[in-house]
Amino acid sequence: MNNQPMHALASVITEKFIAASPKEAASALASLATHEVLLLIGGLKAQSVVAVLNPMDPPKAAAVLRRLPLKQASYVLTHLEVPQATKLWKEFSAPYQERLTSVLEPAFVNLLKTAGGFAGDSVGNAMSTDFVAVRTETKVGELVSRLKNLPRKKLPLMCFVTGKDGSLKGSIPTAELAFFGQQAVCGSVMNKARAVHPQDLLSTVQSIFSEEETACLPVTDEKGILIGALTKETLLTSAPTKKSLWAKLTK
Repeated sequence: MNNQPMHALASVITEKFIAASPKEAASALASLATHEVLLLIGGLKAQSVVAVLNPMDPPKAAAVLRRLPLKQASYVLTHLEVPQATKLWKEFSAPYQERLTSVLEPAFVNLLKTAGGFAGDSVGNAMSTDFVAVRTETKVGELVSRLKNLPRKKLPLMCFVTGKDGSLKGSIPTAELAFFGQQAVCGSVMNKARAVHPQDLLSTVQSIFSEEETACLPVTDEKGILIGALTKETLLTSAPTKKSLWAKLTK
């Protein structure tokens, strides 16, 4: 009996389940054996795998991720929420960490090793490592083509521009790309970008969003390497910030 149609149907149902309720899907999948989880998520889009591993219990999520192909596993890991990615990293054996290290950016590996020391109300715990970055020599047309391949809900507010070493050089609001020629290079049309750092407290970066008149800020490490992005929406919906804003309103 050919089980391929059945597996395809199960994947479709699983993807819809994850899209509708990631937490419930994570809980349901976590109750299955690891090989059963892999059968259900093996053919899913990467963003669906990320969505379901984010709320999953770290030991189970780590067991699933390390059985994915290395290229897929590294992509998923770099798109998870930073606290979850850090927990998964600690679950991996040293040999598997070495395998991942061989395909991950050094700055991201360093982030995983140090993120455990970030305060709960820090930029490092709220930022996303799922951002769009291009080199200074990349043409605007190439960037636009890349964005067209992203789901509408994944379109970033800001695209970042880096040097060959990954250092932040500037930023381009996605909405402004339509005003530039397709052959223009990103390094010539980018704006200067003020960066924040993972150790910064969320309460201290609120004013920067207003000063810079932006909805998204780049996050860099001590060497100026781009490692993440913090949106104004994330800042306002993070628990510590909500409490501080509520405290101000109720004084």
